[in-house]
Amino acid sequence: MIENQEDRVDRRIRRESGELKFEEALKFIHGRLKFGSRPGLLRMEAILERVHHPERALSVIHIAGTNGKGSTVAFLRSLLMESDLKVGTFTSPYIESFTERISINGNPIPENKLISYVKDYKPLVEKMDQDERLKGITEFELITAMTFSYFKDEQVDVAIVEVGLGGLYDSTNVVIPDVVGITTIELDHQDILGETLQEIAAQKAGIIKQGVSVVAGNIQSKTMCVIEEVARKKQAKLFRYDVDYSSFYLPTNDFWGERFDYQTNERKFFGLEISMLGIHQTENAAMAIKLAEVYLSLKDNVLSENNIRIGLKNAFWPARMERISSRPLIVLDGAHNEAAMKRLAENLREEFAGRRIKILFSSLETKDVSSMIWQLQEIPKVHLYLTSFNYPRALDLANVSHLVNENLDLVSVWAFGLGDILSKMKENDVLLVTGSLYFVSQVREFLKRNGKVNENSLKTYFSSLSISSPYHF
Repeated sequence: MIENQEDRVDRRIRRESGELKFEEALKFIHGRLKFGSRPGLLRMEAILERVHHPERALSVIHIAGTNGKGSTVAFLRSLLMESDLKVGTFTSPYIESFTERISINGNPIPENKLISYVKDYKPLVEKMDQDERLKGITEFELITAMTFSYFKDEQVDVAIVEVGLGGLYDSTNVVIPDVVGITTIELDHQDILGETLQEIAAQKAGIIKQGVSVVAGNIQSKTMCVIEEVARKKQAKLFRYDVDYSSFYLPTNDFWGERFDYQTNERKFFGLEISMLGIHQTENAAMAIKLAEVYLSLKDNVLSENNIRIGLKNAFWPARMERISSRPLIVLDGAHNEAAMKRLAENLREEFAGRRIKILFSSLETKDVSSMIWQLQEIPKVHLYLTSFNYPRALDLANVSHLVNENLDLVSVWAFGLGDILSKMKENDVLLVTGSLYFVSQVREFLKRNGKVNENSLKTYFSSLSISSPYHF
């Protein structure tokens, strides 16, 4: 078939707009996934040396922890933006778009910018692959390095960098930060970080640098002692939750969010409001305030009460007790490990006492699925739907089929479960979608794309799977 002039023009426009090139850029980045997670800093140091160490030009706040990193970063970013700073954030995983992992003032890196950095780094990576010592740079290492280049080129005032896994051997641990934050210490990724809480704490504390202040979240004493010891050896000033700063939860039922008081030895603010739901989010917000206070003091600046109130209220982090619909009430939360699920169960008992709760849940096989399911089943008036989703190592329903009872069903296709739940929901019911963030993000994308959930939107989705919808509203 001969291509006419109009087709050639359309193809050229698409090519020049970056559509095809962006897909190729992502394909190259994701192609590094085959090397898995490989703790260690040798490859990072090598590639950063080849691009003249952009990370050394950055002012960095480095955040580690088992849970709460994302929300703490969101609060901190909003506080610093309210203080008129240009704030870069490097986070994972993404919820809607890959580019949101690398953001400035909440705006994801433009596709054309990502393309340009892939072009810069691709030949360097391919050359390193020829070196036996340096070959096999991972996806996370690659995007970490590109993030540093982007933040340097865009001259951000501060870069908030979230650890990918652990801390000590994480690829982000090449930075020399101005302030360090450690949110929580719980059992997770034991195959890599260690079997005990103390071993995991030592990995997280590995981001503490000589003389650099540390802000610790609500961490239990038996692991806090590990952080205290590392901070002492590094001569790093340590700010501890409930010792050097505190939050006091204020129960409320009149709006979607939470209220709390914040206090240090020098300051106290009453009735601070956040738009995220959950008692633990008030602790994350308090930690973010302390991080911002410590950081701004290094820059001879002060975090004002007005900036605190506005910054906290404006902070948003998707898929963390996120209300995606009011009628019916649909909430999304990426509680992806045992500790996060325990917090979620506590929040559900507090926030939705007396209401029927329907839960659509899926997880990765690598997690303690049995424990998470047990915690969800202990919630009063709950009906649990276990499902799977399109992702490597997603929950195999055959492994949980023995759990089926009058309050627990298996759903082979999550969209079927969504339709079934919605068809049976009454006025005061709540639907919670939870588990792996990869699962929650797929459901969220469907819900956001379709605007609202009804028979037509579900039929459209089922049609895309070549499946007839069995549900009617």
